[in-house]
Amino acid sequence: MYECLLYTVENGIATITLNRPDVFNAFNDKQSYELQDALKQVTRDANVRVVILTGAGKAFCSGQDLKAIASADKRDLSESLEKRYNPIIRAMRNLPKPIICKLNGVAAGAGCSLALASDLIVASTEASLIEVFVNVGLVLDSGSSYFLPRIVGSMKAFELSTLGSKVKAEEALALGMVNKVVAPEELDNAVNELAQRYAVAPTKAIGLMKKMLNKSFHSSLDEMLDYEAHCQKIAGNSADYKEGVTAFNEKRKPAFKGE
Repeated sequence: MYECLLYTVENGIATITLNRPDVFNAFNDKQSYELQDALKQVTRDANVRVVILTGAGKAFCSGQDLKAIASADKRDLSESLEKRYNPIIRAMRNLPKPIICKLNGVAAGAGCSLALASDLIVASTEASLIEVFVNVGLVLDSGSSYFLPRIVGSMKAFELSTLGSKVKAEEALALGMVNKVVAPEELDNAVNELAQRYAVAPTKAIGLMKKMLNKSFHSSLDEMLDYEAHCQKIAGNSADYKEGVTAFNEKRKPAFKGE
C-alpha cells in the first residue's frame, strides 16, 4: 500500500512503521504524505482503537532527509512545514484514539517532535531523543516548541534546544519525556501489552480525555470545568458507559466496544 511505511491492523491495533531504515527513517516528501494518509485511515477506521507508531531497523526517525533536499532549489521551509509536517502533528493530536510511540532507537529533529506528539512513549534502553535543529542552524519545528517546554520546563527546554543535547532513554524517563524504558528485547512485548489494554478500553471516553488534556494547556479552571461537564454528558450517553455500569453491578469485567 505504501512505499515508505508499513501499515497493519490487527485486533483493534493499527501499527504504523516508518520504513526507510537505510536512512534511519528520515523523512522525504513521500514518507510525510504517506504518514498523513495513514493517520487519516486510522481516524476513519472504527475497528482501530489504538495506534502504535514506530520505526524500522535501528532508528525511530532521524528527522528530515537532508540528502534528499541537498540538490533541490532553494526550499521554502515554512511551506514544507505547512504542507508536510504540521498536518501530521495536528492529525496526531486530533486523533480521538491513543497513539503509543514505540521508541526503538534515535528520534532526532522532526523525529523527536513526532515522538513527543504521541500520547505515550515506551522506549528501548538504546533509544534517545535529540532536538538536532540547532546543529544545522534551524529552529524547533513540528510542534517541539509546544511540547518540549510543557514536558521538561522552559529552562531545560532551552538547554536541549540550543545545545542540541542528546537525551538517552533513562534521562528521558527522569525528565518525563517518556513513560517507560525497557530492554530492547522487551520492547515489543511491553508495547503490545499496553496496546492490547487500549484495544479493549472505552475508546470514546479516552478520545474525549485526550481532547480535554489538549484544551487544558490554554484554558482557565472555569473553562475546563465547563468543558468537563460537556464531555461527561457525551460520555454518559455512550454505550460503553452503559456497559461499564452494567458490568460493575453484575460484578464482571466490562466488554467495551469503543462506542
